Amino acid sequence: MNVTAFHIMTKPTGPICNLDCKYCFYLEKERLYPSQTNWKMAPETLESYIRQHIESQSVHEVTFAWQGGEPTLMGLDYFREVVQLQQRFGADRRIVNAFQTNGVLLDDDWCRFFAEHKFLLGISLDGPEAIHDHYRVDRGGKPSFRRVMRGLEFLQKHRVEFNTLTTVNRINSYQPLEVYRFLKSIGSLVMQFIPVVERTAENPSSDGLSLVSPEHRGQASVTDWSVEGEQYGRFLCSIFDEWVVQDVGRHFVQLFDITLESHMEMPQSLCWFRERCGAALALEHNGDLYSCDHFVYPENRLGNILEQPLLALVNSPQQKAFGDAKADSLPRQCRECEVRFACNGECPKHRFLRTDDGEDGLNYLCAGYLRFFRHVQPYMQFMAGQLRARRSPTEVMNYAPRLEKAFQAASADQPCPCGSQRQFEHCCGRTRS
Repeated sequence: MNVTAFHIMTKPTGPICNLDCKYCFYLEKERLYPSQTNWKMAPETLESYIRQHIESQSVHEVTFAWQGGEPTLMGLDYFREVVQLQQRFGADRRIVNAFQTNGVLLDDDWCRFFAEHKFLLGISLDGPEAIHDHYRVDRGGKPSFRRVMRGLEFLQKHRVEFNTLTTVNRINSYQPLEVYRFLKSIGSLVMQFIPVVERTAENPSSDGLSLVSPEHRGQASVTDWSVEGEQYGRFLCSIFDEWVVQDVGRHFVQLFDITLESHMEMPQSLCWFRERCGAALALEHNGDLYSCDHFVYPENRLGNILEQPLLALVNSPQQKAFGDAKADSLPRQCRECEVRFACNGECPKHRFLRTDDGEDGLNYLCAGYLRFFRHVQPYMQFMAGQLRARRSPTEVMNYAPRLEKAFQAASADQPCPCGSQRQFEHCCGRTRS
């Protein structure tokens, strides 16, 4: 079956950025194009991409996602041209633009433009100043927090819709509530918490890349800025425990929404948690199309949209095999796991451990996800029941304290208060510590 509705992470300036975040996996992609001097997506490439992307989509609403590197480096006139091209080729479609930025270059002109054309802004913030600046520095090693907050003030001044993207790393993963409460305090209504997981090869590949894919078979070690597997789960659980008693319906956390989708037996809205993937690709500045933003390696290059039609590349046997491999390579331990319905092995990028019985393909974050999905299950079941009965899921904020009180009073060999009929120690008791 051909894919006719897909997502592309568009990188009009490739990996070029004005920050030098210590955990960034994309900065070194510059080495894939060693002779490149001009990193700006050329006008003919931009026009071809916008036309093909609109024509290839089978849905009325077409989304463009602009990222980098840092897309504001392209300049405001560039994105004025983007809007003109979208209007030219998409007159009968609803066009949506999502724009991910570090916020450093935002000003009145940028934000007036975003407000006028209804861009959705994602702004990268890792927490309060000391936490954010630990890794997110510029190329001179100077902190970025205050410049980012100034950019956020411009967004708010012009009432630009925004969400926050927070990378969960070795430092901020131990301060979940400080991070969460800070994001609430600055007006973030929608939050993404993205785990930082990278491995560094002992010997860089022939193309100069040091951060390796899960298929790498040489010596490699997890970087010291990567979040630890189970700690990521603890981070999520801590935030969930505060959210579920006071913030449901007020603040939205992407992973919590997706987990509820799983409990509603709906297709997950993020490819990481779907059974199969392959409908979220990455476009480089020169028109090269890659299987995924997390798999920009030479072996994952599908072709160039100036040489082959975009839709043909999206539906190529290579891309189908890439998407199918997510399910086909899932190890037995994962296939038999109680939370597979919500996790599905998560992103293949993180599958470089071995299972208890020695099979390849276990996700590095497995312990964390197992803790999180078990921890939230009774609350998710309650909210799913509310939605099926056409009642508000916000009622969980009254239910959660009562359930927590029952958990605290339960003994190990008693039936679990969540109603599963299992003993507490073998059910919700596993994640209360």
